[in-house]
Parts: sequence; structure tokens; C-alpha cells
Amino acid sequence: MASIGQIIFASMIVLIVAISGLIIFILAIAFSVSQGTVESSSPSIVGNIDKDVVLDCRFLSNSGNEQLSDVSITWLKDAVSGVVYEYKNKAAQLQGQNIQFKNRAQLFSDAISAGNASLLLRNVKMEDEGVYRVTVNAPKVSGTTSVNLRVAAFTAPTFTLSANGSLFAEAPRWFPKPEVSWSQSGQLLNSSTNFTNNNAGIVRVTSVLENQVKVDDIYSCLIENALVKAISEATVTANSVTEKTYFIFSAASTKVSSLQLLFTVTLILSVTQTSLSSG
Repeated sequence: MASIGQIIFASMIVLIVAISGLIIFILAIAFSVSQGTVESSSPSIVGNIDKDVVLDCRFLSNSGNEQLSDVSITWLKDAVSGVVYEYKNKAAQLQGQNIQFKNRAQLFSDAISAGNASLLLRNVKMEDEGVYRVTVNAPKVSGTTSVNLRVAAFTAPTFTLSANGSLFAEAPRWFPKPEVSWSQSGQLLNSSTNFTNNNAGIVRVTSVLENQVKVDDIYSCLIENALVKAISEATVTANSVTEKTYFIFSAASTKVSSLQLLFTVTLILSVTQTSLSSG
């Protein structure tokens, strides 16, 4: 006959085995629920006033690029009641949509089964600025991610050459009010800039390069505020000006000085020009 100690020992072994099995079972359930990823390639983005913007979100199961059905997607905005957009049962569910987003928000419905939960927001307004959160639930996928939308107004400048050889740049829509600088080969040049406000606080930028320009030379014009940098190259020809503009959008953790940016762009342009000449 087993002693009391042996019985207690055997009972403890059985209890340990049972608890271990329960833990494994719970972990297996948790793992199956947390499979897959929900993420944004652009967690911070700048929207252009009166233009459309896409808040990116992709979801993927751990089993690969399979077509996913039975997907539910909910977009919310911090400090705003109701939903921005909700999708489930293979259709939009807009009964609880905040009126701010009525007829302005939509998903790319044809791409949802392929893992695209991005939100298209039309005709961006100042009040759209804020943090948006999207929750995705699908077979083998469950998660939430966020996108911080900041709002500005920005346009590429157009360049004209006056009869006396002065170079003008004009950009009709900028907000917040930007700073403007001109350079050539990394050297800052003298310029004069005027700003004209409209009723919405958006400014028209008009800037003139005070240095006399030369034919076939390239001049750089930088228009920038805290959110957007427009870097333009203007090449003066005998009868006109050819232009090219690049936009750089600031990230919350990235700060680059204007002068450093001008030197970097000038270096890239110089290398490109040298390569084209040698070719």
C-alpha cells in the first residue's frame, strides 16, 4: 500500500502536468490570435489642404500572402466621436460615421482581400489633422496601428525671367507661412520675398533673386516650413527657364538645417550634371 507521502507526491506530479498542459493551451490560443501583422509604412504623413491623402495600412497573416476574406476594418480618430470609416461583412458600415468624414473617406475595396486597409481621405481640411487608429480583424490576423496626419498647404513654384535679368519664383499656396532662400553651388544668394494672405491664412509666395542670373546656370530655390520643404532647380536658358521641384516632408524625429539641405541638394545636382556631361 502506498504511503501518504507517495500519494501526495503523485498528486503533485499530476497537478503539475495538468497546469503545464493548461498553460500550453492558453499560450497556443494567444499565439493563434496574435498571428499576423497590422502596420503602416507611413506612420506620420503630411496632407495637402484641398487635396486627397492616403493613410497607409497593410495587414498580413503569418502564413503568407493568401487572399483574406471575412475582414473587418475600423478607422477612428483620436478625440472625435463616431467612426471615420468601418468595413465588415464585405460592405461599408457607416451608420456610426462622424459627419466630418461623410462622403470623404473610403477604403480600396478591391484590395482589401490582398491585405490593404488603407484609408483614402478626400479634400483634406485643417480639422482633419490628428492621430488616426485602424483596427483590423481577419482570419489569422488581429491588430491595431496608428497614423499621425499633419496638414499643410504647399505647391511647387513657377519661375520667370524678367527683361532686366532677374529671376522670379511664385508659389500660390503655402501654409504655415514658409521661409524662402536661394543658392547656387551651395552659396546663399541675396533675394527678396513677399507674402500675400488669403482668407484661410494660406499665403501666396513671390520671391525674386536679386543677383543677376547667367544663361545655362542652375539656381536653387528652397521654400520651407516646419512640415514641408520644396527644393526647386531653375536652369536659365536664352529664352526661358526650365524648372524641377522635389518635396521633402519632415518626420517628427528628423531635423535638417536649411543650409545643410541646400548643400546636399547642390552636391547631388553637381554629381548628376557631371555624369550627364561625361555621358
